[in-house]
Amino acid sequence: MRTARLTAWTIALLVGVVGCGASKPAAAPQRIRSFAATDTPVTTTGVTAADGGWRIERSAPGTVPLFEVENPGIEYTTLSYRAHLRSEGVQGKAYLEMWVRVPGRGEFFSRGLAQPIEGTQGWASYEIPFFLNEKGVRPDLVKLNVAFEGAGTVWIKDVELLHTPLAG
Repeated sequence: MRTARLTAWTIALLVGVVGCGASKPAAAPQRIRSFAATDTPVTTTGVTAADGGWRIERSAPGTVPLFEVENPGIEYTTLSYRAHLRSEGVQGKAYLEMWVRVPGRGEFFSRGLAQPIEGTQGWASYEIPFFLNEKGVRPDLVKLNVAFEGAGTVWIKDVELLHTPLAG
């Protein structure tokens, strides 16, 4: 029940700032950027290349910044942060987190609270959206993170930032 309330609050925050998620797609999702094991994450402490991606080890709760995309050149779209994750011994939950900076408005986030990874899990696909439903709103920075509620290890690979242009 708590997750549903937090997710609804997050959506309400995003709706109030950048628009609602009711617009229809005008095209299929398009890749803005993908990240390979050869890419260096923003944070290297506790992050090592492994299994075609990265192994993230945390001894306490916190956020691990992985990648930043400057000036993605998009507007009136749905952003999607997509990746494959697996976990070992995650205490509490871990989830994808995306921060979007809009000049003159600040930073806004989307968190995968409705789709966390917990305990020890095998590889699975995870994705979170961010709705940019106001024409003329162009982010200048997108940050892709993994957030932890407690200690544990998460592996991440096949990281992509996508956008789906909206009709209208």
